Amino acid sequence: MHTPLSVLFAICAALSNAIATVLQRKAALTVPSSKGFRAGLILDLLRRPVWLAGILAVIAAAVCQALALATGPLTIVQPLFILELPLTLIVASLLMHRHLPGRGWLAVAVVVAGLAVALAAASPSGNRTHVELDRWIPALAVCMGLVAGLALAALRRPEGRARAACLGAATAISYALTAALMKASVHILEEQGLGGFFSAWQTYAFAATGVCALFLLENAMQAGPLVASQPALTLGDALVSLALGITLYEESIRTGWWLLPQLFGVALIAAGVLALARIPLTQAMVAPDEEDRAAERMP
Repeated sequence: MHTPLSVLFAICAALSNAIATVLQRKAALTVPSSKGFRAGLILDLLRRPVWLAGILAVIAAAVCQALALATGPLTIVQPLFILELPLTLIVASLLMHRHLPGRGWLAVAVVVAGLAVALAAASPSGNRTHVELDRWIPALAVCMGLVAGLALAALRRPEGRARAACLGAATAISYALTAALMKASVHILEEQGLGGFFSAWQTYAFAATGVCALFLLENAMQAGPLVASQPALTLGDALVSLALGITLYEESIRTGWWLLPQLFGVALIAAGVLALARIPLTQAMVAPDEEDRAAERMP
């Protein structure tokens, strides 16, 4: 396995996702919102060039992610997507012509340091390329059940942080499951070629879960501020991917006293994420409320 190469591709994927998040966020704020899931949301967004540019960034991220998963374990690749949160705020500050304050850059450094400590201490490993169906069935059932439960919980709440967090968590689970299925599909492509790739159920499953994740993400962006949905998305993706990597692909991490620096790294990540959530820049990413939208629609 080529771990340095997978790390490089994973970081490129995180950056592409950060760019996509900001562009899609800008587009999502220009279309009508609704209290429930609106099927016409995607059709409205298709008319926004900014959203289409975001989709191109999503495609670039997917390609980089596939290459990362082909060359490294799930437990290394997906946790690196934690970098998406600080990268998102950095990209947002550039596009909005505003600067991150000093404490914002410090928080970014803390997140990066925490991730480095956690991954170095965990030292994830594993080279399994095939997962039997009897392993997939419980994993799919649990993940799909959690996504459905979180989506229903979001529908019962008004627009705001709680709804955005629920949808962000549901998106995170969908993304983690998509990555696990994508890893299986990439290895099938390597071993069996295009014929095996297009005849494998994993290919269509990861495409379906990817579309589901995108739909949930767009609704999460409209449900409340980015600061509520993005931490749930990035941290949830890493944690669920870690669980799937261990249970499905039999990847392993170091235990024993190594758990102490791992927990320290996780604590640093959590502290950095919370600090990033409190910087003034995040207020500029808050969705306008219905009164503001109504005022904007008045002649």
